[in-house]
Amino acid sequence: MDAPSTSDVVAAQTPSTGIELTRRRSAELFVELHAAGSPEPARARARDELVALHLPLVEHCARRFRNRGEPLEDLVQVGTIGLIKSVDRFDPQRGVEFSTYATPTVIGEIKRYFRDKGWAIRVPRRLQELRMQIGSTTAELTQALGRSPTPRELAEAIGCTVEEIVEGLESSNAYSTLSLDASDDHDDGAASMLDAIGVDDANLEHVEIRESLKPLLDRLEPREKRILLLRFFKNMTQSQIAEEIGVSQMHVSRLLSRTLVQLRTSLEAHDD
Repeated sequence: MDAPSTSDVVAAQTPSTGIELTRRRSAELFVELHAAGSPEPARARARDELVALHLPLVEHCARRFRNRGEPLEDLVQVGTIGLIKSVDRFDPQRGVEFSTYATPTVIGEIKRYFRDKGWAIRVPRRLQELRMQIGSTTAELTQALGRSPTPRELAEAIGCTVEEIVEGLESSNAYSTLSLDASDDHDDGAASMLDAIGVDDANLEHVEIRESLKPLLDRLEPREKRILLLRFFKNMTQSQIAEEIGVSQMHVSRLLSRTLVQLRTSLEAHDD
């Protein structure tokens, strides 16, 4: 009689007979996988069938991590990597059930995915693990207390300080980010978060220069200071300034150039 196929085994998995059939078929496949004289194609088929046979185990483990911000399909895919590693490393001679051996590896792979891949902003591993503890403990205490637990109750249940609980809760903000192009979900328009962010004031860049110029301007002669005021603060032309102070336009030009050179030299010397 031919050995049952993978689909037959999975379909027959009732609480009693399904588990036993899976164990029996799994043992047969591991014998074939580790047989010294088994050809490589046969070993490859045995390995593939072992992975397919235990996919329900991966799905069961992945469901434990639902509603944590990651699609179940992605968690199953990650857990399958742990299953493949378990198949390759399992030694039937140890006398341990494969499912018992594989479960910690599958769950460890999923947890590693949450630690290393699921975070939009990198945070310390202790905070990543604390966040997961807070999530599971919150669910347990909510069911037991009939309300959401306080940070102090969480700290007592986990065995840490209230400050660490607060830090772990705040680290949850780093798990996922929102695009600046995302709308604010208001019906009156499609304004994005970027529209609500302020812009740099260009005048701020000149504050330091203006503050550095103040003492230098105080040292100027009254006529030179007045020429600068008329030129740069009242936007008068050199001809208008010449009429205002009673000198030629050429003289205004020379005074203005000399004053600017003096100020520039003083600023450079101040920076050094």
